Amino acid sequence: MNDATDYSKKFPAKPQPLTLEQAAWITPPVQAVDTEGMIDVPRMRAYRQNRLREQIKKQGLDAIILVEPLSIRYATGVRNCTLFQMHIQAGYLFIPAEGPVVYFDSEPGRQTGSQLETIDEIRDDLLPLSFMFAGNRHEEWTRNWARQMGDLMRQHCGDGKRIGIERPGIHAEQALMAEGFILSDVAPVLAHARKIKSPEEILAMNQTIAVAEDGMTRMRDMLRNGMMEQELWAVMWQALIEGGGEWLDYRLLASGERTNPWQQEASSRMIRAGDMVVFDCGMIGPFSYGADISRAFHCGPGRPSDYQKKLYTLAWNEVKHNTTLMQPGASFAEIIGARYQQEPGFGDQPYPCMAHGLGMADEWPVILYSTEDQQYYDGELEPGMVICVESYVGEVGGIEGVKLEDQCLITESGPITLSRYPFEENLLSSEY
Repeated sequence: MNDATDYSKKFPAKPQPLTLEQAAWITPPVQAVDTEGMIDVPRMRAYRQNRLREQIKKQGLDAIILVEPLSIRYATGVRNCTLFQMHIQAGYLFIPAEGPVVYFDSEPGRQTGSQLETIDEIRDDLLPLSFMFAGNRHEEWTRNWARQMGDLMRQHCGDGKRIGIERPGIHAEQALMAEGFILSDVAPVLAHARKIKSPEEILAMNQTIAVAEDGMTRMRDMLRNGMMEQELWAVMWQALIEGGGEWLDYRLLASGERTNPWQQEASSRMIRAGDMVVFDCGMIGPFSYGADISRAFHCGPGRPSDYQKKLYTLAWNEVKHNTTLMQPGASFAEIIGARYQQEPGFGDQPYPCMAHGLGMADEWPVILYSTEDQQYYDGELEPGMVICVESYVGEVGGIEGVKLEDQCLITESGPITLSRYPFEENLLSSEY
């Protein structure tokens, strides 16, 4: 018996990877322990970068340059001052169709990137793309940046000229074109790469959903008449930060008359007994994955009115019915044709879309209510997509409205609802 045989017995092969269906039902432990199953994060990172490479080639590009922090995180796993870099461009990433991934960032980003197998070269010759850092030398610095990117293109892409790029600024784009490169929007590469999740991504998403549902429970337990909307919304933020998450995309919590029309953000309005309290969590949680779930509570003491029950039940009916339509292979047009139809007067101010994709925040696709909508485009659901199913019910000019939303995974055998937070039994009625 040789050393290799002994080693293989001491360190057995990793178990077979999960299927999407198996991942859909697991909320993984993420503490640093030796005895419980962990998310295979390197496998997740490799899957995402391979998806990007496939799409770079499929879209006919020679390389892409990423500057948005969530795009860089998807491609590599790097996180460095994400919200700051969403409005002050700093780090950037070069990914050729074939060849090494090259990352430019400040010292904290370079430290993080040095630990990741997804990055082949980390450089400190970072050039400012934002006016804040470049000032009146902005055009000069972007020309230098374009030459820097041109050197990488010639080194790793030969005679390749086609670059997919995302929002580096008009001066940077003009400078790249002056270097002789042909620019394309990188959005199709990112959208089609991100749309199909791996089982590890679903595990990461389930962790975010668990954090969001913890926040919902805390809000439900703490809800009382006399507290302000923003005071209640702060409870969700606390759960998010304590759970290792990152941020909430918006402040969508409203009560009473502010629930109609929808999309009014949390304010100093005092919640009163008898109010409906409606919210959309829009959470970017651990690993930067999203939880996009909406629920509505009734603030006691007292019981919900019949009208409140009707609003809630009609929204619940829509979410439940439309979720059953999220089948693999279903076209957007087919889903629209079979969608739930609200009774007259209650569907006149619907949510902006019937359903949308989710990954690291909201993403492609968007499924509208009508193929006649001027923004309509067709497509097809595929296993591995995560789709959020929406409903808003509130009469035009009505006092209140209800917004509900569930998050589901498309699998070969149909949709699996990932959001498990229960609906309110005291607001559901068999009459509607």
